[in-house]
Amino acid sequence: MTDTLISRRGSLPPLTSPKRASMRTGTRTRIGAFASTGIGVIVLAIMLFPIYWMVNTSLQPSGNTLTAGLFPLNPDFSGYERAITDQGQNLLTSLIISVGTVVLTLIISAPAAYALAQFRFRWINVALMVIIVSQMIPGVVIANALYSAYNDLGLLNSLPGLILADASHAIPFAILILRTAMLGIPPSIVEAARIDGAGLVRAFVSVVVPVSRNALITAALFAFLFSWSDFLFALTLTSTEEVRPVTLGIYQYIGTQVANWSAVMATAVLSSIPAIILLVLAQKFIAAGTTGGAVK
Repeated sequence: MTDTLISRRGSLPPLTSPKRASMRTGTRTRIGAFASTGIGVIVLAIMLFPIYWMVNTSLQPSGNTLTAGLFPLNPDFSGYERAITDQGQNLLTSLIISVGTVVLTLIISAPAAYALAQFRFRWINVALMVIIVSQMIPGVVIANALYSAYNDLGLLNSLPGLILADASHAIPFAILILRTAMLGIPPSIVEAARIDGAGLVRAFVSVVVPVSRNALITAALFAFLFSWSDFLFALTLTSTEEVRPVTLGIYQYIGTQVANWSAVMATAVLSSIPAIILLVLAQKFIAAGTTGGAVK
């Protein structure tokens, strides 16, 4: 009987201790984390390499991308000097247009989004559908329509014309973002302000705007980026050097600087700096603004 039990026990596989199992699990977890991190670093390096090459080329003395080394061992800033001289006015023009677009977008989209979020009317769903459909219209169609209207109104080659055109592209998107955030605002806090004697405008400015700060910053950032990177409206609605955004300046700059790419790339680097700074500074507001109102 005993020999039979011993033989049966000997035939069973050895049991693995909980400590050894946990060690194996931890090793697999670390290997998986290292593999995921390595893949992420490789993908990020591939995505950021064009930006690095843009900076590298802007610092090359020869200005030729074919003979440029992998590292700018002897950096030359003459390309930046030429870019500031030739494109400085265009950078300032783009900045004015982008700031004006942000102001106009928030002035129109914030009250509209609050009305669509708080008021309960049957036509609100129709209005939202119209806003969504307006985002699907190709930009070239809008640009051609604006050209005919601007020609009659005298808004061609003007800063207000470009601000209005860029705002027309940013306002529908801003309304959708702001409405999502304003859906979570309790009507009771606005009613409390009304009871204390505040009017509709005062209650909106003093209560709704501060509560929707993250969404407002997010909408403002996207409006700025829309306007800063606009090329189609600038190409269609301007034809003079007095009003020329930097995107159109780079496009026309390439044709005259094919032998000196350092100035072209320096202009691209300078035009990227405002967008990078804003994205870094407003990163936490973007995360909070895009998810605001999603969970109640």
